[in-house]
Amino acid sequence: MFVIHGIERVNKGTNYSRRLRKIDNKIPCIIYGSKKPIMYVELDHDVVFNMQKDSKFYNSNIILKINKSEYIVTIKEIQRHCFKLKLLHIDFLYIK
Repeated sequence: MFVIHGIERVNKGTNYSRRLRKIDNKIPCIIYGSKKPIMYVELDHDVVFNMQKDSKFYNSNIILKINKSEYIVTIKEIQRHCFKLKLLHIDFLYIK
C-alpha cells in the first residue's frame, strides 16, 4: 500500500488551485464516495508523481494521512497536463 501525507484545503476554486500548482508545487485533490462528506485536499506534487511511476499505484488502495486521520482510498481519475510532465488534479474514492 502507498502512504501519502496531505493537508485539507479550506479554499476552493480555480484561482486557488492555480496558485497551488504554480507557486506551492501541490496538487489539488478531492475525495468522495460511499455517502461520506466530500473532502478537498492538497498533496505534494513530486511525491505523488514519483509514486505514480509504479504501475501498482493505479490498482492498489492508498492510505491518505490528512490532519492526523487516515483514509483508505483508490484512484478514480487523474488529470495531466497535455505536454508537460505534470499532474493537475486527482479524484479519489473512499474505500473505508
